[in-house]
Amino acid sequence: MDAFTLILYVVGAVVLSSFLSRFIPRISTPLVQIALGALMAQLPFFPEIALDPALFMVLFIAPLLYLEAHEIDKSALLKTLNLSLSLAIGLALMTMVTIGFVLHSIWPVIPLAAAFALGAALGPTDAVAVSSIGSDASLTARQRSVLEGESLFNDASGVVGFQFSILAAVTGSFSLVHATGEFLLSFIGGTFFGLLLGLLANWLFETLRSIGWETTTTRILMEIFLPFLIYLGADEIAHVSGVLAVVAAGLVIHFDRTGVGPNVARSNIVSGSVWSVLSFSLNGAVFILLGLQLPKALSTSWTHHAVSHAMLIEVIVLVCLVVIGLRFAWVSLVSWFTKDQETGVRRKMTPNRWRSAAVMTFGGPKGTITLSLMFTIPYVISSGASFPLRDELIFVSSGVIITTLVLANFMLPLLAPNRSDDKSSTEMIEITIEAVQRTVEELTKRVTSENRRAVLQVIDSYTRRISRLKQRIGQVDPLKLDQLQVAALHWEKDYIVEQLERAKAGTQGDPHERELRIEACERMLDQIMNSLRHISADHPSGRTVSQIRGRIRAAQRRSLILARRVSSKIRRTTPLVSENEVHAHMRNLQLNALEYVIDHLYDEMGQNPDATEYCSALILDYRRAEAALRARPSIGGNVKLLTQIDEARHESYAIELGIIRDMVESGEISRAQAKHLRRNVYVMQVDADSEL
Repeated sequence: MDAFTLILYVVGAVVLSSFLSRFIPRISTPLVQIALGALMAQLPFFPEIALDPALFMVLFIAPLLYLEAHEIDKSALLKTLNLSLSLAIGLALMTMVTIGFVLHSIWPVIPLAAAFALGAALGPTDAVAVSSIGSDASLTARQRSVLEGESLFNDASGVVGFQFSILAAVTGSFSLVHATGEFLLSFIGGTFFGLLLGLLANWLFETLRSIGWETTTTRILMEIFLPFLIYLGADEIAHVSGVLAVVAAGLVIHFDRTGVGPNVARSNIVSGSVWSVLSFSLNGAVFILLGLQLPKALSTSWTHHAVSHAMLIEVIVLVCLVVIGLRFAWVSLVSWFTKDQETGVRRKMTPNRWRSAAVMTFGGPKGTITLSLMFTIPYVISSGASFPLRDELIFVSSGVIITTLVLANFMLPLLAPNRSDDKSSTEMIEITIEAVQRTVEELTKRVTSENRRAVLQVIDSYTRRISRLKQRIGQVDPLKLDQLQVAALHWEKDYIVEQLERAKAGTQGDPHERELRIEACERMLDQIMNSLRHISADHPSGRTVSQIRGRIRAAQRRSLILARRVSSKIRRTTPLVSENEVHAHMRNLQLNALEYVIDHLYDEMGQNPDATEYCSALILDYRRAEAALRARPSIGGNVKLLTQIDEARHESYAIELGIIRDMVESGEISRAQAKHLRRNVYVMQVDADSEL
């Protein structure tokens, strides 16, 4: 029961982290999850947890590395394979040796072999952290490929080096020849074992598909089962590196690209969805568990009076400096020796290349592999004595993990700021088109005989939106157009507020007509304010007191509307307004609001000639929306259809926002690009009766 409770807590923390990350976009999700794990560990009712490194590796690391290898750009990896292997093997071994000698020299009580073990554990970078943190910085394709390739391959060198160092520390003996042979056997053997099973899996899946035995259920279950089978087979049966076996298999398995037909397409869609959920859940669980372990790892050494706190902090700082400095020197040296692929001439180290070396340095944070290895340090050595300074070594490794993650979180955006604001209009519009097309695909799956007419009308508006976007490729800066759209929303809001005040102040005329005008204005104002609040919430400076006040005012306004309706019904002086009449007034009000905004856009063109092309593009959209409203038949008798269209439209917004979230989590787009896409959706929500 404790294990089940722990699973629920971890899953709940992962879900909570996904919400918190949106409100603190400058803090990477792994750091948020580590903090949540550390807080959970302090709760008095939280169950005790002991991390089993072997179980951790097979349950979390194996499927995550398999997915990373499976989805990595194979062609880009081949182009940067030499540099990736240089970092994964050469730098990892150099880190192990350097940390070992430095730590032993300044803290002689730590045996050299134990210091080597710490250096070996600090060799691997965290693949999950690399992909998560890297999405918030504008890394080049080459940088991202090198970092991802390094994180895939350096676990084996770190694990093998750590195991031999611990063996030497426990027994007091070490054979360089034997260690080298074992390392090569584990590295090469794991690679070939994974390649063999990967090719076998390809043949098996293609055979089952050709004879008609494959179903979506069996395909997904077998696909999820594969990484665990490969890891355990390599580690327990072949006694080679299970990590490298999983990576090699993930690189060659391609069953999701074979075959044609609707069944295969359906299986691929389900597979992508399942792996998307599993990836986010496992990634989050890894860092939650890391956070759960850190307080215990830190407190044990911190409360140990035999070692001063100042000494522990100094060692952490020194080890971090050695790790970062050595990595920067290695990357810079490799860059200096690397020749240009086209000319074959060695290039000079320009400021941009030095900055690239710094990006590669801070882009390799330490994480869960390091801590899980450190927890496998035995408590006693062969003589029966306690392992020297075991808790202190775990403390130092924990400090280095936190430091490198924090540095990566803040240094990468500074060294490689996200250039999404400077992206070409073509690239940004293509991303928008992709998100809209996926929304249309999902909407088509939800068409039924009851909602067919309404959903098809929404799909048709999405199709026209795609056509307009394609026409704009390379012509209009989407970010400047966004700014103008937001300004147009404010103009529309001002017009509605003015009409609302006039309706409330009016004392003459039919009271029923006055009630209808107020109702129509209130509904449209709610739509506009809701979109503006969403746009503001997506901006780092938007979550302010004014936004909270806006929500309060909106709630008060809705309460007044409800109170007015109840009072009207009780007094029986004015009958409740009908939906037909409200929709008719909203239609007329929106037509007038569109004309009001178009007039403002023409004025803007006259005052600001630089904005002419953006104003023209937006005027064209508003004219299309106006024509669509005028072309619609009378509303009488079509309330049910209008309600269905409204429901389908709001469902499409939810689908589009969900697709944007999935694209961020899968690494297809950055958070800044996702903010731009969400802004588009919020703007579209205002035009409830016009084109999307």
